[in-house]
Formats: sequence, C-alpha cells, structure tokens
Amino acid sequence: MVTIRDVAKHAGVSVATVSHVINGTRKVAPETEARVRRVMEELGYQPNAIAQSLRKRATYAVGVLVSDITNPFFATLVRGVEDAALEAGYSVIVCNSDEDPEKEDIYIRALWRRRIDGMLIAPTRDGTSPALQELVKRNLPFVFVDRKAKGVSAPAVLSDNVGGAYLATKHLIERGHRRIGIVLGIPGATTTEERFAGYRQALEEASLPFAREYAVWGGYRIEGGWQAATTFLSLHNPPTAIFSTNNLMTLGVLQALNRHAVRIPQEVAVVGFDDLEWAEIIQPPLTVIAQRPYEIGHLAFKVLLSMFADPGVVNDQEEMRISVELKIRASS
Repeated sequence: MVTIRDVAKHAGVSVATVSHVINGTRKVAPETEARVRRVMEELGYQPNAIAQSLRKRATYAVGVLVSDITNPFFATLVRGVEDAALEAGYSVIVCNSDEDPEKEDIYIRALWRRRIDGMLIAPTRDGTSPALQELVKRNLPFVFVDRKAKGVSAPAVLSDNVGGAYLATKHLIERGHRRIGIVLGIPGATTTEERFAGYRQALEEASLPFAREYAVWGGYRIEGGWQAATTFLSLHNPPTAIFSTNNLMTLGVLQALNRHAVRIPQEVAVVGFDDLEWAEIIQPPLTVIAQRPYEIGHLAFKVLLSMFADPGVVNDQEEMRISVELKIRASS
C-alpha cells in the first residue's frame, strides 16, 4: 500500500509538506503543491477523505455554473477548469443555468449546501441575485468567468469584449460598410454591454451615426440570431453587414440569410464573436473574433485556488482580461 512517506520520497519533499498539502494546515508553494498532488495521482495514493475533510472542513470540490453547457464556448471553458482542477487534486461539479436567474439561484444554493470549497460563476444577471448575496455573506470564495454580476465584489476572468467588438466593427468599416447591424445578447449582461460599447466606439471613431434599428436583441440563442437577421432584412435600408456577438446567434444569422437566399458577403457581410471548428469549413468561411475559453477556465481555477491558500491574495475588484483575435475569412 502506498504511504505518505512514498509520496514524499517521489516528490522530493518532506512528509510534513505532503501532510500540509493534504490537510491544508500550512501554505505550500503552488508549484510544490502541484508536484505533490501529481505524485499522489501517479502512485495512486488515497488519503482518508472523510478525516481530511473533517480536519480542514474542505471537500476538494468546486462548482462551475455556466449559462449554457451546450454552447461550445462554455464546454471548452469548463474543460480548462477541469484540467487545472485535476492537476491540483480537485473535482468539478458543473451546473447549467439556461440563462434563467431562478435556476441560477437554485444551483448556487445547492452547491454551497454540498459544502464545496468555492465556485466559478458565469452570472445571468446583476448583483440583485439573492443567492449571490448569500455567497458574499458566507465568505465562500468565488470567481466570475466570462461575465460579471454588477454590484458584487469578486475577482473576474473575462475576454477583452470591448476590444474584440471594436476590431470586428472597424474591420467592416474598413471594408466599406456604413450600415452595420449588431445582434446583441441579453439585456444587462456585461458581455452584451461591453461588446455593444466596442461597436459604438468604432462607429464614433469613423464618424458614423448609430441607428437604433441596427441593434437587435438575440438572447444568445440560435433562434434569436435567426429573428435578428430576419428583422434586419425587413428594413427599408437593411444593413450591408451584420456583427453577431455570440456563436449560437451567429448560427441563427447564417441560417436566416441562407433561407432568404442572401449571398455572403456580396449582399451582406457577416462577422461572428467566437471561433469554432465549423467557422472555417462553412462556405464562405466565417470571419470571427476568436476568444480563448480554455485559458479563461484554466486561469479562473488558478485564481480560485490562490484564494483557498490565502483569502487576501486576490483583490475582490481584480479583473483579468484574456486577449482576443480578429480572424479574417471570406464572409466579410
């Protein structure tokens, strides 16, 4: 049977260090902790989980609450969380809110009742969420991913949404477009507001007026993108380009344009937010703002892990922005 001494020997540390890693009784350097946990896994060492949990009051489990796990963006983000968590010896419980605030509250409460050590949350709304306020009062560590809840102090790992939307809109302007429609997500979501701000910034920089009829809600859903594109096509002066601010809505936009036999980009250019496998193989290949969801999830867990080791190491107001990239293809 593998013992704690075996782990210490293979990891090149003392038995006391291994014990501190297992029980959380003293802060251990992140690199050392990772090495010890990796050796524990390789040797198949299993500490007494019940005794360990009672000593530290820890479960070595974290919750991840995303808005739509069927969205490849969030699926990849969760994979980044899982890989980082496994390396540190944690398990992950994934919940899906379906962009439903009530469901979000139910899952947040269910997760903390299971005494998880912390959460990663892509919120559906602002800080009026009762369950989020409870997390703050209970001092349970959590990190926002992809979006923030306004009015709630917590670290956040986010994409450069303003910069990405600015790049997309500027690209279309440089292609000669002056009537650019934007498909927005959910009212109040920080991703929606930031991408809208980047769009407006590019218009203003080019001295182009903003037209309200060229901004349509899509709800981060395929059917919302379909309806938005249909609405644009019904206008007296329809946009010559459409910027869709999420991948599912982009699918809906493309489906609607195809159904109406609109040629891309000859009649309407399209740029999407998110780069997926299908974006490069459809005809014409899709111009996108490529995000890095795996890095967002991986970094977010690392931030949460550092909060476990030292609650004061991360500022509650701290934002970490992951860069995005404009990938120009034939759709624009």
